[in-house]
Amino acid sequence: MNDPPEKPAFLDLLKQFTHARVGLERVGHAVTTAETLNFQLSHAAARDAIHQPADFVGIQQQLEAQHLKVLQVHSQASDRTQYLKRPDLGRLLHPEDQEKLQNMQLATRDVVIVIGDGLSATAINQHAVRMALKLVLALQQNGFSVAPLVLASQARVALADPIGELLQARLSILLIGERPGLSSSDSLGAYLTYGPRQGRMDSERNCVSNINPKGLSDETAIQSLLFLVREALRLQFSGVQLKDESGTHMLTD
Repeated sequence: MNDPPEKPAFLDLLKQFTHARVGLERVGHAVTTAETLNFQLSHAAARDAIHQPADFVGIQQQLEAQHLKVLQVHSQASDRTQYLKRPDLGRLLHPEDQEKLQNMQLATRDVVIVIGDGLSATAINQHAVRMALKLVLALQQNGFSVAPLVLASQARVALADPIGELLQARLSILLIGERPGLSSSDSLGAYLTYGPRQGRMDSERNCVSNINPKGLSDETAIQSLLFLVREALRLQFSGVQLKDESGTHMLTD
């Protein structure tokens, strides 16, 4: 039997910088049993991330323990099955919550932070509290006023629009569980929208994605978000016209 060909050295080098499946070990024409089992484990984790519920009760308790005011709302998707089949309902705020937020009549704030389960409750359960606490602190230290935090279940990205509008926030940041992949099932995405209101288009948002311990760090993500918040409020727009140049500014400082 001939010896298997040696794996190119550059694949080992590349694997140091990515969790993507590159340079898989092979036996003959097939990947090894270990690689096959690892793939099946990642697939199961992705399915769990989509279907398991977010622990919003626990998240609210942890945030309130840090003396933050927290509200809970729901989209018009009644359960996970309907949420997956009807994305449009996940973008609409439940009528009871519309009335609740409208009646609060809060003073205008610069930013409202919304935490939504999205397509990965795993991401929310594992990272949302830590990221939200760091983000609130960074915003306040930079002089921005922050509205009560909002926890939104069965949420799609656009659900932050009516929430921000009803709470009279100048800008919304939605921390949401991203669609899980086979390399990562626990990534948070942060969507920023200036002037949130019902009917905003996706092109009017900025997104900082892949926030997780193996991806973008909390600190780097917050650096980008602070830059985008400052520029969005100054220029009075967000989206495709607003470029994240926080890295450029860090290099020139």
